[in-house]
Amino acid sequence: MNEYINLDINNIDNEHICCAIGDPKHQNGVDKKKEWIKSKLKDGHVFRKLNARGKIFIEYEPVETAWAPIDGKNYEYIYCLWVAGSFKGKGIGKELLEYAINDAKDKKKSGICTIVTQKKKPFIGDKKFFEHFGFKVVDTINDYELMALSFDDKDLPKFRDNARKMEIDSKDFTIYYTNECPYVEYEVKELSDYAKDNNIKLNFIKIDTLDKAKNAPCIVNNWANFYKGKFISNTILNANAFSKIIK
Repeated sequence: MNEYINLDINNIDNEHICCAIGDPKHQNGVDKKKEWIKSKLKDGHVFRKLNARGKIFIEYEPVETAWAPIDGKNYEYIYCLWVAGSFKGKGIGKELLEYAINDAKDKKKSGICTIVTQKKKPFIGDKKFFEHFGFKVVDTINDYELMALSFDDKDLPKFRDNARKMEIDSKDFTIYYTNECPYVEYEVKELSDYAKDNNIKLNFIKIDTLDKAKNAPCIVNNWANFYKGKFISNTILNANAFSKIIK
């Protein structure tokens, strides 16, 4: 039987958070991610992982306090469900999702939701996997879809109107990011240094409050790229990928 751990205020300092395990360059991002989790525990934030050294976890919380531009009532929102490497194909993803579903039911929630895409993108859930468990598309922005498993079909969640803009006034390359992902801090520094060395105008907008997250001008889970005023992707960029886009 698989053994799982839920992070809480008593164990989070001594437990890894799955992503960026053992990579010193991401330690700052890991520390900030842990602080972010600590600040969200009071909201009912759940980070559940397999008791193993790997990227195997699910992370969710009530949609009302979730850092995503989604309106909803009495739903849980899944930020991330990740099972990587040799742990794939062993039913672990199924166990993690079933735990979240049962937890939502135990808490008398109306359902549980998450963001997917019509065509698989990095750091976004697998649509077919969620469909297998009965999740249905309840709202769409471009090829981003909000899927929900409703227990009572009342007050289905939806994307906020501001997220439907998918554009901003600035024509400069602009990145919205949050500390929900431990990889972002290193890439922010790397991209900042690259832009400075190459005299490229690059703007970063950090989403560090619930209000900023709910009122973002696009789909944002942890990172969003804008160029010439238009949303181009949710891919976390390194300097090489950024230089290719600029060129």
